[in-house]
Amino acid sequence: MSKMFYKGRIETRQNHVMSGYNVKRVVKAGTEEAPINVVVNSDERKAEIEALVAEHNLVANIVVDANQEENTVELDGVLHKPKTMTFEKTPNRNDPCSCGSGKKYKKCCA
Repeated sequence: MSKMFYKGRIETRQNHVMSGYNVKRVVKAGTEEAPINVVVNSDERKAEIEALVAEHNLVANIVVDANQEENTVELDGVLHKPKTMTFEKTPNRNDPCSCGSGKKYKKCCA
């Protein structure tokens, strides 16, 4: 039997496509294909959001609705992406210790 044989219902095979996951990594939020949805309470806040969106060259659908609470989660996620953290490499055993004692790392802080 071939390893490529799929046992099961065909309609369940593409189930991830119908759900809300972003399977197309090239489509970024804030572009024409995937605009950001924002709900605000007032026209003044809408003007602020429009200025922020124009400053960062994004595309957003802004809805003014006083009955709903403000929802700017998608916009905040795009604007404040976490940066990759880098750590300093620990010294090798025979390198001088980073504490400044002058001893080898293996005899001092290891």
